[in-house]
Amino acid sequence: MPIKTAIWVSGHLRRCFANGLSGVVARHGADEAGAVLVRVIARNGEVRLYGPPPGPAFDDIGQRRFRAMTDGAADAATVDALVRRELSFDPDLWVIDIDDDRGEGLLDGIER
Repeated sequence: MPIKTAIWVSGHLRRCFANGLSGVVARHGADEAGAVLVRVIARNGEVRLYGPPPGPAFDDIGQRRFRAMTDGAADAATVDALVRRELSFDPDLWVIDIDDDRGEGLLDGIER
């Protein structure tokens, strides 16, 4: 059974902190089952956006699945427009920002 979104976000940010990355909750969504968008921000200003894939948001063992919502790195304005568009469809959405020059924000299960 998947864990509540609020618990997953808190745990993921703690995992990032333990690995030397910084991160913040940019938008608090529904605690129980809100979808999560992750903006991964590099020092050079490039941003990658990850979100839930089409279909189930969780794999067979209950891990959250993610897909890249940008083709590689993008500028902040492009990513912000994508986030605004997603928010217009889903008001329960979470947005977290993670500073990571490697570009994946310690996300497991990224589908290519």
